[in-house]
Amino acid sequence: MNSELPPLPAKRYFTTGEVAQLCGVKPHVLRYWEQEFTQLRPMKRRGNRRYYQHHEVLMIRRIRELLYEQGFTISGARNRLQELGLGGRGAQELAVHAALLADPPDEAVSAVQPQPAPVTVCLEAGPGASAQAAQVDPAALRRELEEIRAILF
Repeated sequence: MNSELPPLPAKRYFTTGEVAQLCGVKPHVLRYWEQEFTQLRPMKRRGNRRYYQHHEVLMIRRIRELLYEQGFTISGARNRLQELGLGGRGAQELAVHAALLADPPDEAVSAVQPQPAPVTVCLEAGPGASAQAAQVDPAALRRELEEIRAILF
């Protein structure tokens, strides 16, 4: 599928330049695709700097494949993503975030504080799909929220 594209590093946020290199497209193409594909909504910071999350980079790679390798038009690619259940942001984004939060806690944190039991969250993948249960570590969730807060403020 994306054999010529480099592997994605284990990061939570990517700049436009990084995404352009990782996905093999120019930055202006990414900005155009944001207008055409509603599921691409990178976070914007001061000066309108865009920060893409891991699931958005994967979505961009999928869009690139549909447009460049399979020959879809923009509207055809948009329809195909909706057929695949990737048209909305709700459950799909939650599933990706739950997977990102499942990383093990830092040893420094666990040595100082006892770790609470993981929380089980039920995620639905879409119409006709069975619900999935995901373990979410409260400490990892807290770290994620603190990272987001640091980016926003």
